[in-house]
Amino acid sequence: METGGASRKPTLTPKAVIHQKYGSKACYKIEEVHEPPPNGCPGLAIAQKGACSFRCNLELPDISVVSGTFKRKRDAEQSAAEIAIEKLGIHTRTNDPTAEESWDELVARINYLFSNEFLSALHPLSGHFRDATLREGDLYCLVPISVIFAYDARMCNLSKWIDPRVESNPYLVIPCILRAAAKLSESLYVPKGQLSIQRKNPYPSEVMTSTVIESSLSSERSLIEVVRIPHLLDKPVESIILDLSPTRYYLDLIAEELGLCDAAKVFISRPVGRASSETRLYFVASETFLSDLASDLVEFKEALHFEEPLNARATYLSGQDIYGDAILANIGYTWKSKELFHENIGLQSYYRMLINKTPSGIYKLSREAMLTAQLPSTFTTKANWRGAFPRDVLCTFCRQQRLSEPIISAVSVIASSKSSDKQNLQVVDSAAVEQDHANRGTIVGNEGQRLESEDTFRCEVRIYSKSQELILECSPIDTFKKQFDSIQNVSLRVLLWLDAYFKDLHVSLERLTSYADALAIRFNPERFFEELASCRSVHSGLNSKVEGEISHKSNGVKLPCNYVGCGDSFPNIRGSDSGISPSNGSLVCISYNVALKADGVEVMETMENNDEFEFEIGFGGVIPCLEAIVQQMSVGQSACFSAELPPRDFILASTLDSARILHLLDSKVCCLDYSCSLLRVTQPLEDRMEQAFFSPPLSKQRVEFAVKYIKESNASTLVDFGCGSGSLLDSLLNYQTSLEKVVGVDISQKSLSRAAKILHSKLSTEPNSQLPRTAIKSAVLYYGSITDFDPQLCDFDIATCLEVIEHMEEDQAYRFGNLVLSSFCPKLLVVSTPNYEYNVILQGSNLSSQEGGDPDDKTQLQPCKFRNHDHKFEWTREQFNHWARDLATRHNYSVEFSGVGGSGHLEPGYASQIAIFRRKSETRHEYPTNDAAESAHEYQVIWEWNSSSK
Repeated sequence: METGGASRKPTLTPKAVIHQKYGSKACYKIEEVHEPPPNGCPGLAIAQKGACSFRCNLELPDISVVSGTFKRKRDAEQSAAEIAIEKLGIHTRTNDPTAEESWDELVARINYLFSNEFLSALHPLSGHFRDATLREGDLYCLVPISVIFAYDARMCNLSKWIDPRVESNPYLVIPCILRAAAKLSESLYVPKGQLSIQRKNPYPSEVMTSTVIESSLSSERSLIEVVRIPHLLDKPVESIILDLSPTRYYLDLIAEELGLCDAAKVFISRPVGRASSETRLYFVASETFLSDLASDLVEFKEALHFEEPLNARATYLSGQDIYGDAILANIGYTWKSKELFHENIGLQSYYRMLINKTPSGIYKLSREAMLTAQLPSTFTTKANWRGAFPRDVLCTFCRQQRLSEPIISAVSVIASSKSSDKQNLQVVDSAAVEQDHANRGTIVGNEGQRLESEDTFRCEVRIYSKSQELILECSPIDTFKKQFDSIQNVSLRVLLWLDAYFKDLHVSLERLTSYADALAIRFNPERFFEELASCRSVHSGLNSKVEGEISHKSNGVKLPCNYVGCGDSFPNIRGSDSGISPSNGSLVCISYNVALKADGVEVMETMENNDEFEFEIGFGGVIPCLEAIVQQMSVGQSACFSAELPPRDFILASTLDSARILHLLDSKVCCLDYSCSLLRVTQPLEDRMEQAFFSPPLSKQRVEFAVKYIKESNASTLVDFGCGSGSLLDSLLNYQTSLEKVVGVDISQKSLSRAAKILHSKLSTEPNSQLPRTAIKSAVLYYGSITDFDPQLCDFDIATCLEVIEHMEEDQAYRFGNLVLSSFCPKLLVVSTPNYEYNVILQGSNLSSQEGGDPDDKTQLQPCKFRNHDHKFEWTREQFNHWARDLATRHNYSVEFSGVGGSGHLEPGYASQIAIFRRKSETRHEYPTNDAAESAHEYQVIWEWNSSSK
């Protein structure tokens, strides 16, 4: 977009034309029109209605018109306005106005603003005109030009057509207003050297009585909090109190706080935050600016300028240049009332505005959890996501940083045939991305054809500056079954990269580029740093160190480095173990309270609390130490722990008592004290579906199947590959078996920590307990990948791998099978995995509605979804049989097939399919193949138990 010339003015809608001429005198009344039902049911006792349409009756001072019927209310209103324009013979200009026409309209606009009629209008600017009548002496009825500039958008738009440079320098509107006012010298007076305009003739007494005095008498004196933002970064932002009086112009009070005696030199910024907000910044126009302005009102200078220093913090908040000290206040007149609107703006509000310009801050604010929530690292499902969706966060970020709206392009990957490897890519236009949710499961391509829901989707994002220069683009190759998921995932990638930058604004270009490459992001460094240059100094306090982890051997719990500890316990978890604990993918609900704890101070300052707060385990939706401790808890338990302080900005954004908190932060050693309770756990989708269909649940049936084979095998040693939280090993301890040694291997240390607690509790019980007496003499839990070779796992009697291989890529599943049967060589191997063909039954019950999805979205069932978002594949019976038979043949094993859930003799087979491999000979294991030998290493022992140390 060229800034040197004006862009084409959009054509006014009929309704806008009517508003220009009649304003609030135009009254639109909408009437519902119910058409007869197309296929009625005779004799039905319930009233039947057809489609609902709308008709509009527009009443004007001169005429009244009625529109036809339309499906949308706004179409009916526009139609009524169009009919009225035609009947009244109003001429609507279709071409861009000339500079001369714009001058005429500008003069007419100023003449209207100072008219008797406007003084009584419900307009934000009319309140300033009424307040001007309360000013005394020479200031009586003197209206600052800055308020006209700030509150009348039409004045600014007309000025752009007069002088295109207003687009890049909005302060050039002021000389336009002064010149137009000079053309009305018979009725208006412009004091020399001042930025104010005054009526020459006073308002009539009847107008004054009705519009000014009555409303003023109803007002009361108010004390409101505002924020002073010094232009020097080493001076703190502070809150001050304004004493609003019903007999004084509030802008005069702000002028006094800025060291002025007249509000005429106070400039007002655009709204900060929401466009409808009255939160604005007030600052002083410099003498340099005033002298430039007075030098020549006919031929404007190229660029009026300020000599005062730029206020970096205020400029960053507003997105426009603010000079010198500034005051941030939420005060002004609205369209709804003649009363002065005002709300307190304290340091909490200021810091919330500040962090709302960062991706993580936007997300935290959407959850109202500045100290607890953080931007998740992965988007899993719509049902499990909490807070603003990634796409919405990204759009908000771009608006806050004064960038263009992100352009999100959905790409449909259409398989040309089931037997072909070729794919046709079709780019979907942006309108399709925003289509009505009634069309979920399909999207409309740029040629109008419907793309069925079995297609997968890819997405890319491009972000441009306001001048339409490309800043970055993200084009990952990942595909998703749902268009919504592809949009959210690509948006989250961009957010994570941007957030990494905001956490370390001085990060090296090399490191920033490396992280961008990992996320499939390409960016223009020069343009990127230029667009976000203002954030460097302002956000210096938001930088946070890279979080690491510290392993604590005392209980096998691995906690992040910002965990401080709480007293002598580590961590302090209270309450009995209910047995219901979260796992990766679980949706947990907690209540929590956060307080600021200072050394030597007995009373802690409450900072943040929440009675019900949900997040998904394993995806970084909360601070790491909280997630790590919640994973060690069961439903009904509570915990207390302390954590290091986050950046000061987030602390101040959480508290109303900023002065007290600042005193503690500056004078004491502080930390955050957390107390939380685990209220409930909603298991991942796969577990919920299985529990709904099977009794006992399918997960328990798999364990019981494996236990049966273990008991019958008379095995003395067992290894469970992918043991997770130890469900199988735990169940084995409920039976008398011949096992003497059990081993578990998993890649999740958090799951292993949970397994260790369970096994230790049972194995350490006294002989007189109700548990069966076990022959187990040794138990070990290893941390490692089951696709890596470790000689310690060779020659076990029996090995199990239940619902694990589907969590790895298919080539890794083949690697695991070859490694186990050629190198570890157990006598018996039991492997289970989901039967993809059974998903049609599991998902045919419309469980999607229970997960927060669309109950009318029937397309979700064809093709079937995977049972868990973390599954990399799910095999049909034929695919699983082929995998197992191929492995058995190559490694001298026999294999038989079974399963649990459903029936093997009826379609579509078992819900979980199981292969039992038996070694044909007593041949010991071979030395691992070259591939396995290269990866051979010892697993890390996470927990170990033996009967001698009992």
